[in-house]
Amino acid sequence: MSAPDTQESKLRADLVRVMRKMAANGLNKGASGNASVRFGGGMLITPSGLAPDLMDEQGIVHVAADGSTEPGALRPSSEWEMHWRILQQRSDVDAVVHCHSRHATILACCHRPIEPVHYMVSVTGGAEVPVAPYRIFGTPELADAVVATIGEGLACLMANHGQIALGHTLDHALAVAEEVEEQAAVYYGAQILGSPHVLSDQQMKDIFLRFGGYGQNR
Repeated sequence: MSAPDTQESKLRADLVRVMRKMAANGLNKGASGNASVRFGGGMLITPSGLAPDLMDEQGIVHVAADGSTEPGALRPSSEWEMHWRILQQRSDVDAVVHCHSRHATILACCHRPIEPVHYMVSVTGGAEVPVAPYRIFGTPELADAVVATIGEGLACLMANHGQIALGHTLDHALAVAEEVEEQAAVYYGAQILGSPHVLSDQQMKDIFLRFGGYGQNR
């Protein structure tokens, strides 16, 4: 395996850092979840079956455009095809994170999308977070289902599985995943208390317009 260059080393370190942060923030338990980032003509992705505290930069796997890996590399995440399919379809994103965060997974197990009961659901790029139909993990069928469901958005739930989030960078994708979990928790709690008021299509359109001028953009 050839020595990584400076950019590759940084991306490898970022993947390890993001996986450890997801574990520390309770988005994943044990060896669950995975993350990837576009690199060159392929991607870098976390290895299969390793808990974040056992990962290091050398263990991050480079997957080429044809799906091949370098001799001696660890096995890539079982979900590598889903990650690569998304990166191929979405030139506007460069990073993908997948996790089994608790409230998002509860809703995913009920095949229930996250409706817009709070305006911050807009962080995911749509008026709600949809649910991809159940397919066995690590299969081309799951990759197809997720790509079709996520569309032009930045996140979706995966039925009986968890959530997946996209971003311009790994930190952006992680921030989207964290917001998905927060919105899932809010929606879950609102359902327990009673029938939550769902924001209308027009109200969500107004939110997207409002966010267009939010923050320090000038």
